Formats: sequence, structure tokens, C-alpha cells
Amino acid sequence: MRLLHSRTLELKSFVDDIPPYAILSHCWGEEEVVFADLADLELAKKKKGFMKIEKTCELAVQAGFDYVWIDTCCIDKSSSAELSEAINSMFAWYKNSGKCFAYLFDVEKSQSTFANSKWFTRAWTLQELIAPSILHPGGRNGMIFYSRDWRLLGNKMNLRFYISDITGVPLEYLEGKSLDTASISMRMSWAAERRATRAEDIAYSLLGIFDVNMPLLYGE
Repeated sequence: MRLLHSRTLELKSFVDDIPPYAILSHCWGEEEVVFADLADLELAKKKKGFMKIEKTCELAVQAGFDYVWIDTCCIDKSSSAELSEAINSMFAWYKNSGKCFAYLFDVEKSQSTFANSKWFTRAWTLQELIAPSILHPGGRNGMIFYSRDWRLLGNKMNLRFYISDITGVPLEYLEGKSLDTASISMRMSWAAERRATRAEDIAYSLLGIFDVNMPLLYGE
């Protein structure tokens, strides 16, 4: 697993003894900072997506985390083997994160547009919603939602009734009940209206939801 240091913005790979880390859940936008961009921070800072990295790291430092995981820049997508490993591991990475920051770029200052956010329609964000703990073991809220300008909207704990109504995911599964107790049809219903840029990702985004591990083959 490759993590980004929240203060130095240096990437470091870990195999065992993975340190505590925060994680970002978001929808991809224009000019995202990708793995190769971090080789030149000055150029990376000129991209629109750098703001998300900067704010995620700032929040992580405030929460006491030295490392963050952000999908745009912590995966070398030029390596098919690394991409396959990351997608198969992603549910576990979100589940094991110390804190998850959910950035809803299309939500304004209040919760009035919360339910209409694109974040609730994307295939990948279903597992990113379900996997993180509702509470961090240290007592801190484990998943926190932010608006376009990074204002606090609430956390998974105090928004869980609202989120359940929006997504159709029963409260007990938002609160951490084992997905093994949810029927196949129930889990499929949660994903029924969600979309992805590539058709294959509709399936790949469900690997963690169904506890499946498989090699990836884009174009299949």
C-alpha cells in the first residue's frame, strides 16, 4: 500500500506494519493530480485537483495522522498489476482507515443539496460509504462529510438516518453490521442506480461489497 505523507507530500510504500492513515472519498474532477505528477510538486500545485490533496492532508494533520491515501495519486495506474491489487484491496483500505473524509464538490454550505450530490450516484463511492467505521476506535467520528468549500456537513453517525434514506442502505449496515448477513439481492439493490465512467467498473466497484477477489480485464 502506498501512502502520502500528510506534511511532506512524499509517497511511501508499505507492505507490513501499515501506519494509521486517513483516506479521501470523492468524485473525480478536472485536472486531478495523479501518481506521476507528484514527481514535480511545483507543477502538481498548478492543477485544479491539488486543492483536494492539500485540504485532505491539512485535515489529516489536524486529526493526528501522518499519512493519507488518495486514489488519484497513490496508485500508479500505468501498472496493471498495481491497479488490480488496489481495486481488489480498496474495500479493506477504506475499512481499515483511521478516518475517512468525504468531499462532496457539488454541495454548498448547508445540507440542503446533500441528497442530490453526484457522490451518491457513483459506483465506487458505495463501498467508500459502507466500509469505514461509523466511529474511529479512539472515539472520533470515523467518516466526515465536507461541502464544496470544505465546510463541515456532518459525520456518518449523525447523518446515518438521512444517508440511509438517500441510498437505500439499511441503518445496521451503515453502522457496521457484517455484509455477510445482507442477501445478494439486497446488496445489488444498493448499487442498482449507480454509474461509472467505464462499464467494467460497475462490476469491479462491487468486489468488496461481495467479498470477491478477481483479476481485472478492462475491455472484456
